[in-house]
Amino acid sequence: MSENVVHLHKATDPPAAETATVTTLTVVPDAPPARPVPLWVRSGRAVKAAVTHERTRSAGRGVVRHGLYTFNGGRIAARRAWDGRTGARYERMIRAAEAAGNLEAAEEWEERLQRFRAARHHRRMDLLHSPVDAAKGVAVGAGMSVGVLVALGVVLAISTGEVGDVVTPLSATIDFIALLIRIVQIVWGPAVTIGPFLALLALWSVGRKQQAAPQWALPANVRSGEGEPITPSIVVKALRDLGIAPLKNAIKEMGDAGASMLGPITIAGCGMEVDVTLPSGVATDEVQKRRRKLAENLTRHEHEVFITIPQAARTVRLWIADSGALDEPIGPSPLVTDETLTADYKKGKAPWGQDLRGDAATISLYQRHLLVTGLSNQGKTAALRALALWLALDRSVQFWIADLKGIGDWAMFDGIAQVLIEGPSDDHVIQATEMVEDAVEEMNRRIEERRRDPNVVFEPLIVLVDEAQLAFMCPVIGDDKRPYGGSKATSRYFMAVRKVHNQGRAVDVLMWQGTQDPTDQNLPKLVREGAHTRASLVLGTESQARMALGDKAVDGGAAPHLLRQGLDKGTLVVASDGIAIPAGQSSITVRTHFIDDEPAAEIAARAKVLRDGVTTLRVVDQDEERDALADIAAVIGDEARLRTNEVLKRLHALDPKVYGDQWTNDRLKALLEEHGEEPKKSHGVMVVHRDHVARALANRDADGSASAAQ
Repeated sequence: MSENVVHLHKATDPPAAETATVTTLTVVPDAPPARPVPLWVRSGRAVKAAVTHERTRSAGRGVVRHGLYTFNGGRIAARRAWDGRTGARYERMIRAAEAAGNLEAAEEWEERLQRFRAARHHRRMDLLHSPVDAAKGVAVGAGMSVGVLVALGVVLAISTGEVGDVVTPLSATIDFIALLIRIVQIVWGPAVTIGPFLALLALWSVGRKQQAAPQWALPANVRSGEGEPITPSIVVKALRDLGIAPLKNAIKEMGDAGASMLGPITIAGCGMEVDVTLPSGVATDEVQKRRRKLAENLTRHEHEVFITIPQAARTVRLWIADSGALDEPIGPSPLVTDETLTADYKKGKAPWGQDLRGDAATISLYQRHLLVTGLSNQGKTAALRALALWLALDRSVQFWIADLKGIGDWAMFDGIAQVLIEGPSDDHVIQATEMVEDAVEEMNRRIEERRRDPNVVFEPLIVLVDEAQLAFMCPVIGDDKRPYGGSKATSRYFMAVRKVHNQGRAVDVLMWQGTQDPTDQNLPKLVREGAHTRASLVLGTESQARMALGDKAVDGGAAPHLLRQGLDKGTLVVASDGIAIPAGQSSITVRTHFIDDEPAAEIAARAKVLRDGVTTLRVVDQDEERDALADIAAVIGDEARLRTNEVLKRLHALDPKVYGDQWTNDRLKALLEEHGEEPKKSHGVMVVHRDHVARALANRDADGSASAAQ
């Protein structure tokens, strides 16, 4: 076994290279020991950690909180005692009424103050005679008591035969009084010791009940505001801290009577409602502009506080939601849950959703043009379709629908609507424009018929255009050099809608439109103001809100631009006389029921059963050659027979250019006679039978086959 020897000293004669092994060893010195942390530094860190620990902070807040509960409880008790003994309460009420400009209330409180002072003076005058009266009363009472006891002793002595029993009742009474004195002597010491602590406990209880401590010292659940009840003091403080100097100064002058500005706080659905009468010098719009700050002062989010202007002067109405209540769903539509539900166009109201109070929001559609607008993908089509689905359950209502989005949102109306256009192209816009122009002709026909017979009743016709902004923005110019879009007198769509708005209501031809992101270009002023019912989802700016709902509604508190995009889908601000709006308000906020495509198809199926079959005409390209006989069969659909006037009307709706004024009863009759059939009368009315048209088609096909064979 060989060993290598490591030399720590350099050899003077190094060995040969082939046999020597050299190893270099580097000696690293140990690191110097760390300097010890001074005691005062370690002590400071420990003290800092202890002081900043959450338990220490909680304990400190608890000490401050309970101490201030006791101190401020004493202040509250002293204030109450002072108010009970003096006229300070009445004087505060007078100052509050004067600050609010309510002179009648000030006079009433002054009268109460005078009555209080008169009663107090009467009590003080009575005190001048009370010592003498009290002394007389004590003397008379003592004499009577001794006399009664002696008489009782005489009766007892006669009964027992012992003369000494005469003083027995008197002696017993004296012993009882001595016992009471002894009990008081025993209890007095502990009572004097414990009494102050009981008094402090009572003051602490008063302060705790009133939460008389700074916000930072209150418990975490109270500081967070979750579920904090709305009280007059909280509302007054929130108003005081809005940053409106006249309002703040007026509340300071009112003292604790700032709540005199408030009406009763009432439960309203999933929140609370209160009317606030503002003091002189404070405008209602100043409070409206500070909605976010007011909501935060009330420990609410901005969307949980609504400010409206009732009819009363200098008054704002606050609706304050329970925390998180507006983020909860409102449940399915009655159209989905109640399969027996029907509609009545004239007398009924459509179940649209719920208002902020949690009450059902229903709307009348009778002879009212409708406009629904909002930003994209916020529930506009769903809100509009929910009304149409309800109205479809009234078999008398006719629908002409143009869906310029064209993704199937209205596909379930195939078989309900007499006309259904689906698509976003310019061709579809042209077809939608011609559909509205046909509605104008139908309106004129009805007006003429009404002129001849004032008692005639027409079936309601709903002309519905979804994504109507595409029609207003359409750049196409027709053969007559008139543009389809635009907002000038030459615009075909614009002028057709205006004509329906002007006269359609009288003969139940109604215009419903759904648009998005309104501007003066895609929603002209005359068109939006022609709608009787105007509803808006969330919008981007106040100017858009004014376009959608009008200045009156926005000035009265309507604020669709303050809804939350993406979070408040389906929430509408509605201005209409067809829906119940609280007295003094110009609009109402409605959270609409959402009906998905599958339930919508089921509702539409129920409507089709009630209608006993309707053939939906889908508009085709105008250049396509028409087969008149096949078109007649198409418009009759599944019905056994149809009046000739109705057949002509449906042919006109199918293609106004082909089946225009030149198509009359005589031409229809000639066409059928050409193929071996003709219209016949039923109950005195000329009708076209489905079977006759089918035989005419078969005869034509047979004639065509024979000609080809020859």
